[in-house]
Amino acid sequence: MARETLKLVVIGHVDHGKSTLIGRLIIDTGSLPKGKIKELKKISRELGKDTEIAFLLDQLREEREQSRTIDTTQVFLKTSKRDYVVIDTPGHAEFIKNMMTGASCAQAAILMIDINEGMMEQTKRHAYLISMLGIKKVIVALNKIDLVNYDQARFSALKCEIAVFLNRINIAPAAIIPISAKEGVNIYKKDKKIKWHYGPSLISCLDALKSDLRVANMPLRFPVQDIYDLDRAKMIVGRLESGLLKKGQQVVLLPQNKKTKVSSIHVFGYRGKKTAYRGENIGLILDNCPGVKRGDVIVGQNCAPMPSSSFKGHVFWMSDQPFLLHKKMIFRCATQEVGCIGVSIEKKIDSATLGIIDKDPRELRFNEAGSVLFKTDVPVVVENFTFIEALGRFTIENGQEVQGAGIITEKLP
Repeated sequence: MARETLKLVVIGHVDHGKSTLIGRLIIDTGSLPKGKIKELKKISRELGKDTEIAFLLDQLREEREQSRTIDTTQVFLKTSKRDYVVIDTPGHAEFIKNMMTGASCAQAAILMIDINEGMMEQTKRHAYLISMLGIKKVIVALNKIDLVNYDQARFSALKCEIAVFLNRINIAPAAIIPISAKEGVNIYKKDKKIKWHYGPSLISCLDALKSDLRVANMPLRFPVQDIYDLDRAKMIVGRLESGLLKKGQQVVLLPQNKKTKVSSIHVFGYRGKKTAYRGENIGLILDNCPGVKRGDVIVGQNCAPMPSSSFKGHVFWMSDQPFLLHKKMIFRCATQEVGCIGVSIEKKIDSATLGIIDKDPRELRFNEAGSVLFKTDVPVVVENFTFIEALGRFTIENGQEVQGAGIITEKLP
């Protein structure tokens, strides 16, 4: 049987130990390629530093010299239970877009916090963003426990503070645990240095996370990514984002509202597939689909949503150029891409403190969030984020630059 894979993002404030933790996980799980330890010692020696585990992740020379992560990096780990794709993201405020890019494809997260410094502004902002992205499987790692002499009182006090904050943003962490990434304490197995900690090690926490089950009773949503011309047919390719799809099933192509039937389902290296499930990348041959294009959405005949050109969304703004009302922008949701404007902003929120800055603002600035009423040039197929995440998550762009990201909170007629 194929091993299960979980995509995991590591987030948190700059210098709280994200890269060091992932480097430690690579070593402790035996996932380190041959020759890497030798290379690691050589790089550290050249820079006049002790052996830095974080250098396993920080591949760019600039990162090594500044001791901070700039870009996102993906590495692969194996435990006895499953495989992991681990995404290391930058903690510095100026690289918030890079962090969002890394977190957007994750299923679970480790929130790193320096136990000595506690929750910083960027800690809270990163937590807020993964909550907005719908990541519910969260482990909080209180790092550098060795620097506070393995103090149980400090751990307990900070644990309570973190739990209160996370509750405000609807995150119920799977665990809050003490670790030392640099010393390898409580990473792979429990350690006598923190004998007062009765909870599991970090690897045990990760392996205990439950995978997303296939949800067959959700309505069918299949955004069209591309169309390939075959000899006598067109193959429609994309990712099945919700529900399931069967050969011979009656479906509807939106926004055209055209009814058709699935003639065949294709997966690379697999013939005769009769059913496709959520999360699978597939190709479809339909009985009749003239005019089908990228951005269309295939839905079930008995569960077709009404395309809409108005909706409310919760937006996080990531550009130095402010978000202005009635300014033309590009709205992207799944594979859909249309022009849009912001009609009104109901309230502006500080993404670190969660406090309301303004109840009737005219703009959003860098690192601010707000509840916005949008209007698109043409109707789009969207859903409330709490219903179907893939069609409830969107970005706002200007040219080729992603300026904002958000979730849909209310569809309007």
